[in-house]
Amino acid sequence: MKVMAQMSMIMNLDKCIGCHTCSVTCKQAWTNRTGVEYVWFNNVETRPGVGYPRGYEDQDKWGGGWVRNRRGRLKLRSGGRFAKLATIFSNPKLPEIHDYYEPWTYDYDMLLNAPAGEHTPVARPKSLLTGKDMKIGWSANWDDNLGGSPETIQDDPILQHMSEHVAMEFEKTFMFYLPRICEHCLNPSCVASCPSGAMYKRAEDGIVLVDQDACRGWRMCVSGCPYKKVYFNHKTGKAEKCTMCYPRLEVGLPTVCSETCVGRLRYLGLVLYDADQVAKAAAVEDEKDLLESQRKVFLDPHDPAVIEGARAEGIPEDWIDAAQKSPIWKLIQEYKVALPLHPEYRTMPMVWYIPPLSPVVDVVANSGNDGEDARTLFAAIDKLRIPIEYLAGLFTAGDVAPVDAVLRRLAAMRSYMRGINLRGDEGRDESIAAAVGMTGTEIEEMYRLLAIAKYEDRYVIPSAHAEQAAELEELACSLDYEDGPGMGGAGPFGSSSGPAVPVAVENFHVLQDRQTADRPSTPGRVNLLNWDGNGTAGGLFPPRSARQKKNDPTTPDSAEEE
Repeated sequence: MKVMAQMSMIMNLDKCIGCHTCSVTCKQAWTNRTGVEYVWFNNVETRPGVGYPRGYEDQDKWGGGWVRNRRGRLKLRSGGRFAKLATIFSNPKLPEIHDYYEPWTYDYDMLLNAPAGEHTPVARPKSLLTGKDMKIGWSANWDDNLGGSPETIQDDPILQHMSEHVAMEFEKTFMFYLPRICEHCLNPSCVASCPSGAMYKRAEDGIVLVDQDACRGWRMCVSGCPYKKVYFNHKTGKAEKCTMCYPRLEVGLPTVCSETCVGRLRYLGLVLYDADQVAKAAAVEDEKDLLESQRKVFLDPHDPAVIEGARAEGIPEDWIDAAQKSPIWKLIQEYKVALPLHPEYRTMPMVWYIPPLSPVVDVVANSGNDGEDARTLFAAIDKLRIPIEYLAGLFTAGDVAPVDAVLRRLAAMRSYMRGINLRGDEGRDESIAAAVGMTGTEIEEMYRLLAIAKYEDRYVIPSAHAEQAAELEELACSLDYEDGPGMGGAGPFGSSSGPAVPVAVENFHVLQDRQTADRPSTPGRVNLLNWDGNGTAGGLFPPRSARQKKNDPTTPDSAEEE
């Protein structure tokens, strides 16, 4: 038994309101740069829908994830070393910009500086790739709120594998939101697909990262990831992906998407797992057994043998304590209400989801019955407006039973807590809890975690230790400043990685250089509230050295004279 720690996330889909705040704040923090205009480390999809990029779940087309061969071993769906070598210069299984969307901005300068006239000026959309006028036809969330619409429903890969009856009835359904980030898998196919070894899984906390110094832009990782959460930076020629905000986690802070989530639907915490069992668990014959096999990989952090094994592997005591208090362990193993996204890809994903329940109450209430009564609520689970088979296609490789069990537990919690709210202690009905294999105490604890958990209960994040600081500081990051490590350089594939400057070293000149606007919106004036790095007013910065002026001839003379 080899005990390792994994930082994981769970999202409660019953609480997602589709506001996209997580996507916007992630974009501002991580991908608000030239070369990654189309990239969304975090995106929120409306289901049913085609996802982002379009149809990413169709692995017959994209060849992502793993498959089990006749000998019971796993192999990459997109092919092994020889197949990748044969297509290393021409990979046919890459999403094109059409599958994502052509990013754009608007010609705001026209609105700000247009001369007075009879007609109101128009800010035309302009491509961020070509700079030319364009017609907007798709975006990362183009099918937002179109759940069940004929516009996109026929292209949903999951619906194509469901029965014709379900597809016909689906027009009556509701929609739900599915936020997605990198899954930081235990068995990541992107890491196995990388020819240069630039993709790696961090031993300390299991976060999957890209070593920008080693990346050569082959883009096999993009093909290998079945969730299509690895992107190509067309400026630097290197791959980028969600880092799970590891600089924040190292100081005990949650990810940006979690911190800013309006619905408070995200949970962060550590789980301990047996690394020796990952490959075996991912290679089980029946896809429907993958959920349970992954659960068995997780280790009970309260088990004395596991604690000793963790200490033997050098896991600090406060990390073991964090694993014992982790909301992830409780929701996956104790309450068993969280499910992985597409376990059939055999990557052992570590971002899990609690499926939505809300519509079943409406179904019961519309029939004239009490929508919160336990007996009628249980009877209506299989009459969910969204077919339970669809949820099973997302979370359990098509196995309906685990999804049904989760929904029944959520329904039991709702009915049990309603009795307490209405009748106090007399309303505690242990028969409701027993019907789903739980006790009343467990249901109340689950309710506190899912409904009214405080900040420190939702995010149990141990800080990095001082003895790890030197290694963590110098790790290659995909989001360094302009001309720093990982931001390209000479060569068509970004093979030169710039000077060896630590990630933490930034100054005001570097911050100025990382801005990307072509010109100031109003020549001669600088608005410091939204300053874009251009049109520098005299005296705004200290004078540059002769070398800096030589390297950047665009510096205004007025700034140098000051």
